[in-house]
Amino acid sequence: MPVLGKCLQKRVPGDKISLAGRIEELLHCLELTHAGVRIDHHGCRGHVPDRAGHSIKQLFGIAEIAVLHIRLDHPVPGEEIGLLDRVEDEAGVADGATFAVRLDEEIGKESIACVWAVEDLRVEAIGLGGIPGISASSQALGERWNVRDVVISNGFLELTLTNPGGDVTRISYGGITDLLEWRNKETNRGYWNLVWSLPDGGDKFDVISGTKFTVVSNTEDMVELSFYRPYDSTETMVPLNIDKRFVVLRGRSGFYTYAIFDRPYGWSDFNLNVVRVAWKLGQDNFDFMAISDTKQRVMPYPQDRYPQNSETLAYKEAVILVNPKNPNLKGEVDDKYQYSGENRSTKVHGWISFDPLVGFWMITPSYEFKTGGPLKQNLLSHTGPTCLSVFLGSHYGGITLCPKFRDGEAWKKVFGPVFVYLNSSSTDHRSLWEDAKLQAEAEIDAWPYSWPGSSDFTLAAERGHVSGEFYVFDSFLSSKLLPAAFAWIGLAPPGDAGSWQEDSKGYQFWTQADKFGNFEISNVLPGTYDLYGWVPGVIGDYKKQGDSITISQGGSYDLGSLVYKPPRNGPTLWEIGFPDRSAAGFFVPSPDSKYVSKLFVYQERFRQYGLWTRYSEIYSSQDLVYTVGSSQWPKDWFFIHGVRVKSDGSFEPTTWEIKFWLDLAIKDESYTLRIAIAGSHYGNIKVYVNSLSSSPCFVTGMFGRDNAIARHGIHGLYRLYSVDINGGLLKRGDNSIYLTQANSRSPFVGVLYDHIRFEAPCCEIIEEASSSL
Repeated sequence: MPVLGKCLQKRVPGDKISLAGRIEELLHCLELTHAGVRIDHHGCRGHVPDRAGHSIKQLFGIAEIAVLHIRLDHPVPGEEIGLLDRVEDEAGVADGATFAVRLDEEIGKESIACVWAVEDLRVEAIGLGGIPGISASSQALGERWNVRDVVISNGFLELTLTNPGGDVTRISYGGITDLLEWRNKETNRGYWNLVWSLPDGGDKFDVISGTKFTVVSNTEDMVELSFYRPYDSTETMVPLNIDKRFVVLRGRSGFYTYAIFDRPYGWSDFNLNVVRVAWKLGQDNFDFMAISDTKQRVMPYPQDRYPQNSETLAYKEAVILVNPKNPNLKGEVDDKYQYSGENRSTKVHGWISFDPLVGFWMITPSYEFKTGGPLKQNLLSHTGPTCLSVFLGSHYGGITLCPKFRDGEAWKKVFGPVFVYLNSSSTDHRSLWEDAKLQAEAEIDAWPYSWPGSSDFTLAAERGHVSGEFYVFDSFLSSKLLPAAFAWIGLAPPGDAGSWQEDSKGYQFWTQADKFGNFEISNVLPGTYDLYGWVPGVIGDYKKQGDSITISQGGSYDLGSLVYKPPRNGPTLWEIGFPDRSAAGFFVPSPDSKYVSKLFVYQERFRQYGLWTRYSEIYSSQDLVYTVGSSQWPKDWFFIHGVRVKSDGSFEPTTWEIKFWLDLAIKDESYTLRIAIAGSHYGNIKVYVNSLSSSPCFVTGMFGRDNAIARHGIHGLYRLYSVDINGGLLKRGDNSIYLTQANSRSPFVGVLYDHIRFEAPCCEIIEEASSSL
């Protein structure tokens, strides 16, 4: 509880006193007031940070310190000042005025004290009985004095933000004074940030700090705060107006945050490369990470990654833990890219403190505001401890997922709200995870929320609803329509089939059909969309033909029966893999014993480090040869088609051979090779038929920048290539198709196949040719 008190005497103007002397006098003259009033929460209930409090405890011989934050923008070690006189001069504080004192974390450097007059604080509500309340500083005390905190409390937690920046500096909950890492700078604890660039410039990292603070709502049921940063064309900054919002509700153990990005027409060109919220949690408490039911583990400390305690691997994000604080982690690889997840499956993830048992969870109630659709992968959590909510970024997709604004284009988008949920337990950490999952479902059921104070957030009554039945017709499989069982159906901005993967400016609304192909898409924002889809077990992308769909406020649309006719020229002669937009079904080897991550020994083995080098070890004497009819793709088709690492450490292209038998080769007709790609990083596939000495019959050219091979992703962006093969290149009997991955400039280039299918000409041609024989 921060100390509030009254000054017992006025000092003589110009009188100076040392910092230690002033603190001693203040501690003697302060008297505690109403227990429920919480003007500031930089006092320590349970403990005092060592470098901020140890010397003061020794100095005054007291067990606990109630007031711990004194701040000056430019502290000068050893400087002396007539503190109360300075406050009186610059803020007009009278004798006997109530004040609060804070002590900066730089106390070890003899920072100067700053006294705040309560009269200069707007106490909007009292944080009692679970009713949200705020206290906010209203003005600076002179040009050097900056009173700048906002505190929201609701009986469960206290949330402290800078004023007017809106950076979260402290979260108090469950017996932990600060869930965030107090050693970090205030702009590196809980913050929104973006990365942007000029059209031909380099990336600029930007922590979004507001310049105007507003209380949007302050009632018995909720508090909503706005931290607004307008664009200033005279400054070097991203051409966006950004409004960050924080919301605390009555009876809710957590808080919400969202942001409105606004670009009016006519503003200058730029690229937007990352938008996210980051939480840097206290490393003294949080060391257990949970991102799914099966992906949970004790994590390293950040110091374990220091050069003296680790060995850096092929890129800086990946290290071997050589001397970790926890000896059980010795020899493991730590790499943040191992802990990514898809939009469609990322509902809740977070961290757990064991003493006390407290959980910090990032809950995403909808991914309509995230870029790239349901399959887009983003970072979730990693050593730090760091917890993320990434709304926009290039990971596992490349720069095509980063919006480019040109020619004065206007744009506005609401990112969020997302929910930071806090829970505690008296039993075990599993109960925290199970409770967080239940809360995530409750948040999903409550979407879209009814309480956001921004008119840019669309409420449920203003949204639309779309339904229909989805079928597949492939005459080479069945003469009847087949239900598109468990298909993914979505509304996204108008474009070509599959363009939703690279959409980065609009909203997307997806659902999964039932086993009969029935689907419903609810809570769709008014606007114009195309309907897209794909079906597990079926290649290609669906897009509803005809006019785009315009959703009006509250509108309901039954689209009836929709039929997808996937690419097909003739019957299947052979195929490799199951079409699900992933390479997970192919052979994923065990990692090198030097690079084992125990979490992924029995699940998602593709997340192990260094698997791109295993191909050269397994296929040491020759490249992969797959024989149709005897080889089995789950164990004989390597999941990465990349490069070969030579003995001198250089790289060379690899050529895979597919052997197959043809009873009949029709020389004047075309066969079709379908190559479905689950991901590519500068891959370049050349297709040869029966001879590597002749020219390739098809070349993709270098394509893709999803970097999924290095970042342990089993897919990136989906692509489908259809290759016509002249029957004259084939023969009756044994044949071979060669696939050369021709780019060998790094160990991380190559492709991840999803499915390969070889089709004969249409049945009528085959029947005629057979009759002639």
